[in-house]
Amino acid sequence: MNIDFYKYEGTGNDFIILDDRSESFDVSNQSTIEKLCDRRFGIGADGLMLLRNCTGYDFEMVYFNSDGKQSSMCGNGGRCIVAFANKIGVINAKTTFKAIDGPHEAIVEKDGIIKLKMCNVSSIEKNSDFYFLNTGSPHFVRFVKDIEQLNVFEEGRKVRYNDRFKTEGTNVNFVEFANKSIIIRTYERGVENETLSCGTGVTAAAIAAFIQDSSILDIATNTVLVKARGGDLKVSFSTANNILFENIWLQGAAKFVFKGVITI
Repeated sequence: MNIDFYKYEGTGNDFIILDDRSESFDVSNQSTIEKLCDRRFGIGADGLMLLRNCTGYDFEMVYFNSDGKQSSMCGNGGRCIVAFANKIGVINAKTTFKAIDGPHEAIVEKDGIIKLKMCNVSSIEKNSDFYFLNTGSPHFVRFVKDIEQLNVFEEGRKVRYNDRFKTEGTNVNFVEFANKSIIIRTYERGVENETLSCGTGVTAAAIAAFIQDSSILDIATNTVLVKARGGDLKVSFSTANNILFENIWLQGAAKFVFKGVITI
C-alpha cells in the first residue's frame, strides 16, 4: 500500500501529515504509525496527524505520538495541520477545526505565522517547586537555573515515571527566566525524549511564568516570548486573579518541509 504524506515542522517539532478525508488510513494499526515516525526505518517525526472531514467544522485533527498511540492535544501539531489545510485548499486565512480536546480557532498570517487558539485553563496546581496544569495536554513545569546544562532526558524521565505520573504520563518542562523572555526545554510523553519544541508545553510555561512573575508579559503586545530549542514562540492570554486563563493564543512559524510517497 502506498501512502502520500507531507512533512511539516513547527519550531523543530516535526510531524507527518496525511490527507485522510477518505478515512482510508487504519488508525488501529499502532505499529504502522510507530514505524512511519521512526527516524531510522521510516519517515521520522515526533508525531503523525490525519486531516479528516468533520461535520460543523472545516476539518478534524487526529493526532498520534511517535509511539503510535493517539494522544492529547498538540499545539505545534495544531499549527502545522492548519498550515497544511491552507496549502491544500481546505481552508483560507481563518478556520475552526476539531481536535481531541474540542474546537480550536486558527489564523494563517501572510508571513507564515500560524496563530492557534488554545483551550481555557482554569485549574492550576502550584507547589513549592513546580506547577501542574492542562493546556490540552498535561504539563509539569519546573523553574531552573543553568538550563542549558540540564540533562532533560534523565530529569524528565524521573518526573514522567514517578509514582504520580507513571500510569497516565505527563509532559515535563524545565524553564528559566532570561532577558524579558523564558527559555524552555521539554521532555514529551509518547515521544519519551526531549523534543525541540512543544506547543502545549510552551503555553503552560508562559502561564506559569506569568504567575511566578507578571512582568514577563510584554504589555505592548500582550505576549510572553518563549524560546524553545527549535525556535521562538509567543503566547498571549487574558486572566483575572490568575484563576482562569482564557483567550489563549499560541503563535509561531509552521513550515512545509517536503512531501513524498512511502510503501507500507
